[in-house]
Amino acid sequence: MAKDALTPVDFWFDPLCPWAWLTSRWILEVEKLRPIEVRWHVMSLSVLNEDKDVSEGYRQGLKDAWGPVRVCIAAEQKHGPEVLGRLYTEMGTRRHHEKQRFGRPFFEEALTAAGLDPALADAAESTDYDEAVRASHKDGIDRVGQEVGTPVIEVEGNAFFGPVVSPSPRGEAAVKLFDGVLAVASTDGFFELKRSRTRDPIFD
Repeated sequence: MAKDALTPVDFWFDPLCPWAWLTSRWILEVEKLRPIEVRWHVMSLSVLNEDKDVSEGYRQGLKDAWGPVRVCIAAEQKHGPEVLGRLYTEMGTRRHHEKQRFGRPFFEEALTAAGLDPALADAAESTDYDEAVRASHKDGIDRVGQEVGTPVIEVEGNAFFGPVVSPSPRGEAAVKLFDGVLAVASTDGFFELKRSRTRDPIFD
Protein backbone atom coordinates (compact mmCIF):
# COMPACT_ATOMS: atom_id res chain seq x y z
CA MET A 1 0.00 0.00 0.00
CA ALA A 2 1.31 3.45 -0.90
CA LYS A 3 2.46 5.48 2.06
CA ASP A 4 0.17 8.37 1.13
CA ALA A 5 -2.80 5.98 1.44
CA LEU A 6 -2.02 5.34 5.10
CA THR A 7 -3.71 7.29 7.89
CA PRO A 8 -1.10 8.97 10.12
CA VAL A 9 -1.30 8.18 13.83
CA ASP A 10 0.83 10.57 15.89
CA PHE A 11 2.04 9.08 19.17
CA TRP A 12 3.79 11.04 21.96
CA PHE A 13 5.74 8.90 24.44
CA ASP A 14 8.10 9.09 27.39
CA PRO A 15 10.37 6.01 27.62
CA LEU A 16 9.99 6.06 31.41
CA CYS A 17 6.27 5.26 31.41
CA PRO A 18 5.27 1.57 31.45
CA TRP A 19 1.69 2.39 30.48
CA ALA A 20 2.82 4.31 27.40
CA TRP A 21 4.98 1.32 26.50
CA LEU A 22 1.99 -1.03 26.62
CA THR A 23 -0.05 1.37 24.51
CA SER A 24 2.78 1.65 21.99
CA ARG A 25 2.90 -2.12 21.54
CA TRP A 26 -0.86 -2.06 20.97
CA ILE A 27 -0.68 0.64 18.28
CA LEU A 28 2.10 -1.29 16.51
CA GLU A 29 -0.18 -4.33 16.51
CA VAL A 30 -2.94 -2.20 14.98
CA GLU A 31 -0.47 -0.96 12.35
CA LYS A 32 -0.14 -4.55 11.11
CA LEU A 33 -3.90 -4.86 10.65
CA ARG A 34 -5.14 -1.41 9.68
CA PRO A 35 -3.91 1.04 6.99
CA ILE A 36 -2.22 3.38 9.48
CA GLU A 37 1.29 4.77 9.86
CA VAL A 38 2.54 5.50 13.37
CA ARG A 39 4.61 8.67 13.68
CA TRP A 40 6.55 8.96 16.94
CA HIS A 41 7.14 12.07 19.05
CA VAL A 42 8.75 12.77 22.39
CA MET A 43 6.91 14.04 25.45
CA SER A 44 8.25 14.35 28.98
CA LEU A 45 6.78 13.36 32.31
CA SER A 46 9.43 15.58 33.91
CA VAL A 47 8.09 18.61 32.07
CA LEU A 48 4.47 17.59 32.63
CA ASN A 49 4.92 17.32 36.40
CA GLU A 50 7.47 20.03 37.15
CA ASP A 51 4.84 22.43 38.52
CA LYS A 52 2.50 19.79 39.96
CA ASP A 53 2.09 18.55 43.52
CA VAL A 54 3.61 15.07 43.33
CA SER A 55 5.30 12.94 45.97
CA GLU A 56 8.98 13.48 46.67
CA GLY A 57 9.73 9.90 45.65
CA TYR A 58 8.03 10.39 42.29
CA ARG A 59 9.82 13.70 41.76
CA GLN A 60 13.17 12.05 42.41
CA GLY A 61 12.31 9.41 39.84
CA LEU A 62 11.54 12.07 37.29
CA LYS A 63 15.12 13.31 37.48
CA ASP A 64 16.16 10.10 35.71
CA ALA A 65 13.56 10.73 33.02
CA TRP A 66 15.48 13.59 31.38
CA GLY A 67 18.19 11.32 30.00
CA PRO A 68 16.11 9.13 27.69
CA VAL A 69 14.06 11.96 26.19
CA ARG A 70 17.21 13.98 25.53
CA VAL A 71 18.76 11.01 23.75
CA CYS A 72 15.60 10.52 21.68
CA ILE A 73 15.59 14.17 20.64
CA ALA A 74 19.30 14.05 19.78
CA ALA A 75 18.68 11.00 17.59
CA GLU A 76 15.72 12.69 15.93
CA GLN A 77 17.75 15.82 15.20
CA LYS A 78 20.62 13.84 13.69
CA HIS A 79 18.73 11.15 11.78
CA GLY A 80 15.15 12.35 11.44
CA PRO A 81 11.90 11.39 13.20
CA GLU A 82 11.74 8.03 11.42
CA VAL A 83 14.36 6.62 13.83
CA LEU A 84 12.31 7.31 16.96
CA GLY A 85 10.14 4.21 16.69
CA ARG A 86 12.97 1.72 16.65
CA LEU A 87 14.96 3.61 19.29
CA TYR A 88 11.91 3.67 21.56
CA THR A 89 11.48 -0.07 21.02
CA GLU A 90 15.08 -0.73 22.04
CA MET A 91 14.80 1.54 25.08
CA GLY A 92 11.44 0.16 26.15
CA THR A 93 12.47 -3.47 25.81
CA ARG A 94 15.47 -2.88 28.04
CA ARG A 95 13.63 -0.72 30.56
CA HIS A 96 10.32 -2.52 30.91
CA HIS A 97 11.10 -6.15 30.06
CA GLU A 98 14.73 -6.48 31.13
CA LYS A 99 14.39 -3.98 34.03
CA GLN A 100 17.61 -2.16 33.13
CA ARG A 101 18.34 1.21 34.68
CA PHE A 102 18.84 4.35 32.65
CA GLY A 103 22.48 5.32 32.32
CA ARG A 104 25.32 5.55 29.84
CA PRO A 105 25.54 1.78 29.17
CA PHE A 106 21.75 1.61 28.71
CA PHE A 107 21.70 4.41 26.14
CA GLU A 108 24.74 3.17 24.22
CA GLU A 109 23.31 -0.34 24.00
CA ALA A 110 19.87 0.86 22.87
CA LEU A 111 21.34 3.25 20.29
CA THR A 112 23.62 0.57 18.87
CA ALA A 113 20.77 -1.94 18.65
CA ALA A 114 18.70 0.68 16.81
CA GLY A 115 21.49 1.18 14.28
CA LEU A 116 22.39 4.63 15.61
CA ASP A 117 25.60 6.25 16.80
CA PRO A 118 26.19 5.25 20.45
CA ALA A 119 27.90 8.61 20.99
CA LEU A 120 24.40 10.12 21.02
CA ALA A 121 24.33 8.90 24.62
CA ASP A 122 26.21 12.13 25.41
CA ALA A 123 22.86 13.91 25.07
CA ALA A 124 21.55 12.32 28.28
CA GLU A 125 23.65 14.69 30.39
CA SER A 126 23.27 17.77 28.17
CA THR A 127 20.69 20.51 28.64
CA ASP A 128 21.23 21.54 25.01
CA TYR A 129 18.26 19.39 24.01
CA ASP A 130 15.84 20.54 26.68
CA GLU A 131 14.27 23.30 24.59
CA ALA A 132 13.49 20.79 21.85
CA VAL A 133 12.14 18.32 24.42
CA ARG A 134 9.83 21.00 25.76
CA ALA A 135 8.69 22.01 22.27
CA SER A 136 7.86 18.41 21.29
CA HIS A 137 6.08 17.89 24.61
CA LYS A 138 4.07 21.10 24.17
CA ASP A 139 3.04 20.08 20.66
CA GLY A 140 1.45 16.93 22.03
CA ILE A 141 0.01 18.27 25.26
CA ASP A 142 -1.55 21.32 23.60
CA ARG A 143 -3.78 18.94 21.66
CA VAL A 144 -5.33 17.39 24.77
CA GLY A 145 -4.79 19.75 27.72
CA GLN A 146 -2.78 19.52 30.92
CA GLU A 147 -4.85 16.97 32.85
CA VAL A 148 -3.37 13.92 31.15
CA GLY A 149 -0.21 11.85 31.08
CA THR A 150 1.60 9.82 28.46
CA PRO A 151 0.89 8.67 25.82
CA VAL A 152 -0.95 11.22 23.73
CA ILE A 153 -2.32 10.05 20.38
CA GLU A 154 -3.82 12.01 17.51
CA VAL A 155 -5.69 10.50 14.57
CA GLU A 156 -7.27 12.70 11.89
CA GLY A 157 -7.47 15.72 14.18
CA ASN A 158 -8.84 13.79 17.15
CA ALA A 159 -6.36 13.74 20.05
CA PHE A 160 -6.65 11.86 23.32
CA PHE A 161 -4.68 10.43 26.24
CA GLY A 162 -4.27 6.68 26.36
CA PRO A 163 -5.76 4.18 26.03
CA VAL A 164 -4.36 2.76 29.28
CA VAL A 165 -4.50 -1.00 28.95
CA SER A 166 -2.74 -4.03 30.42
CA PRO A 167 -1.73 -6.28 28.79
CA SER A 168 -1.51 -4.97 25.23
CA PRO A 169 -4.32 -6.43 23.09
CA ARG A 170 -3.29 -8.52 20.09
CA GLY A 171 -4.92 -9.42 16.81
CA GLU A 172 -8.58 -8.59 16.40
CA ALA A 173 -8.80 -7.45 20.03
CA ALA A 174 -6.30 -4.69 19.20
CA VAL A 175 -8.32 -3.59 16.20
CA LYS A 176 -11.56 -3.65 18.17
CA LEU A 177 -10.04 -1.33 20.78
CA PHE A 178 -8.68 0.97 18.08
CA ASP A 179 -12.06 1.29 16.40
CA GLY A 180 -13.75 1.94 19.73
CA VAL A 181 -11.23 4.55 20.82
CA LEU A 182 -11.61 6.41 17.52
CA ALA A 183 -15.39 6.23 17.81
CA VAL A 184 -15.46 8.00 21.16
CA ALA A 185 -12.56 10.39 20.41
CA SER A 186 -14.25 11.62 17.23
CA THR A 187 -17.58 12.27 18.96
CA ASP A 188 -18.21 15.99 19.29
CA GLY A 189 -18.32 17.03 22.93
CA PHE A 190 -16.80 13.81 24.28
CA PHE A 191 -14.17 14.44 26.96
CA GLU A 192 -13.67 11.62 29.41
CA LEU A 193 -14.13 7.91 30.03
CA LYS A 194 -12.26 6.38 32.96
CA ARG A 195 -12.21 3.68 35.62
CA SER A 196 -9.73 2.78 38.36
CA ARG A 197 -6.82 0.50 37.42
CA THR A 198 -7.02 -2.89 39.11
CA ARG A 199 -3.79 -4.43 37.76
CA ASP A 200 -0.18 -3.48 37.22
CA PRO A 201 1.44 -3.29 33.79
CA ILE A 202 1.70 -6.78 32.26
CA PHE A 203 4.59 -7.13 29.83
CA ASP A 204 4.33 -10.11 27.52
